[in-house]
Amino acid sequence: MSLVALLSQWPFSATDWLVVELGVVLAYIVFGVAGFGTALVAGPILILFMPLSKIVPLLVLLDFVAVFGNLLPSRKDVAKFELLWLLPCMAVGCTLGVIFLLNLKSDILLLLMGLFISAYALYSLSVKVRPTQLAAAWAVPMGTVGGMFGALFGSGGFLYAIYLNSRLPKDAARATQSALISCSTVVRLSLFVIAGVYAELPLLVLALCLLPAMALGSWIGRRLIRRLSREAFVRLVTWLVLASGIALISRYFST
Repeated sequence: MSLVALLSQWPFSATDWLVVELGVVLAYIVFGVAGFGTALVAGPILILFMPLSKIVPLLVLLDFVAVFGNLLPSRKDVAKFELLWLLPCMAVGCTLGVIFLLNLKSDILLLLMGLFISAYALYSLSVKVRPTQLAAAWAVPMGTVGGMFGALFGSGGFLYAIYLNSRLPKDAARATQSALISCSTVVRLSLFVIAGVYAELPLLVLALCLLPAMALGSWIGRRLIRRLSREAFVRLVTWLVLASGIALISRYFST
């Protein structure tokens, strides 16, 4: 089957392609600055053109390329003890999330995603202080729920951040979170492979077509972080995410 024939299975107009590409660029600008959040930004845009059950595996493929090698520069700062607590819980959560993603109806997923990203945005905008230190036992619910959200909605990194920022210095927390998200991406990718999601060639071709947009967004994000406040940028993006979440909820109740 030719490339044109595979792409024809995605009924995108020229304008649709432009919106999708720009959505991916914006998502990976955020990823380059914050280290997570691609689905929070790209999800509400891509869901206009495809179901969430295709969006999350698509973004996992792009995330896998984006995070490849990211761990190496900061691996000395990774808190291995925290990883050993979080990784098994994250793997369990990812498995549950994939099961829900592939079995829930698309309209229910639309509502759940709207509620999820709205709740995330409201939390991020309302909490302005460093969380008090959490006990190590919190790794179980944080790792499990973070893994489930990661597989179901494409973003559970903020829960890892809450846990790690309460227990580690800033550099160690960010390095450990980066390592955990890298591991999460590999786990989710493996689960989607086992579930046969990537047996659909059009999805793989779409990911290939979006790789340049992902690379451009990551490149811009890495340069932006050197010139502006990460906190101010993330706060601006969070307001946009909140607006997207409210729009998704409104869309569900209007259909």
